[in-house]
Amino acid sequence: MMGKKYSIRFTKAVASGNDFIIIDDIDGVLEKRGMDYSSMARDLCRRHMSVGADGILVLEKSEDVDLKMRVINPDGSEVAMCGNGLRCAALYAVLKGFPGSMTVSTGAGLLQAEVKGNMVRLKMSDPKNVKTEINLGLGDIMMNASFIDSGVPHVVHMVDDIENYPVKETGKKIREHSFFSPGGTNVNFVGKQDGNAFPVRTYERGVEDETLACGTGAVASAVMLGLLGQASSPVEISTRSGEVLTVHYENTGGKIKNVYLEGLAEIVYEGGI
Repeated sequence: MMGKKYSIRFTKAVASGNDFIIIDDIDGVLEKRGMDYSSMARDLCRRHMSVGADGILVLEKSEDVDLKMRVINPDGSEVAMCGNGLRCAALYAVLKGFPGSMTVSTGAGLLQAEVKGNMVRLKMSDPKNVKTEINLGLGDIMMNASFIDSGVPHVVHMVDDIENYPVKETGKKIREHSFFSPGGTNVNFVGKQDGNAFPVRTYERGVEDETLACGTGAVASAVMLGLLGQASSPVEISTRSGEVLTVHYENTGGKIKNVYLEGLAEIVYEGGI
């Protein structure tokens, strides 16, 4: 069943396989209409049945910085941050006349974005709540993993056979584990280095499925690889879409700061619904 009529324009954008519906409310018109973005996301993000996306990005005016970005997941939940979403939002903003270097207000704080052509580089918030070793009981199995908040919460788990690993099944169990209640967590599975890049597959909360890429997940995985002594900055992350994200950071005695995420973004089309 097709969704309802909203009488709005939107822009579809994609970054490394993550696709988003951008809703421009910088002029505040939609706010005055009292738009229910939670309901809208549950409707519009449905694959095959509507526009289809990994989430909605609502861009609003900020009194203090260039722009404000809100992120609404397909299940209607609002989250603090989305790395690939912010890269899409920054590209869109530049095409609408914003400066190539900008500051964006997010739920994870004020973040900087730099746009050069279709390459978008973000200065991320410093990671927090880092736990390099946690033990999770998954039925009869005890799993050793790591945890880090790279803007939103992420579990990182190293696996031997990334191609055949049951990402959706195991990711769902970890995402819903009582250890991370009540908010839950995203889950990243990191494979063995292939050439210069580490393959990463991500189960995203709110999407409740594996996605083709995750920016904050790439950051979480790259930083954790550094903390565990398996890589050093810059770290290349190969996403499920086949595109590579590059993560830069400073690691001073296990203290991580000055984290950057860079990769390609693209505007796909504009439409109305």
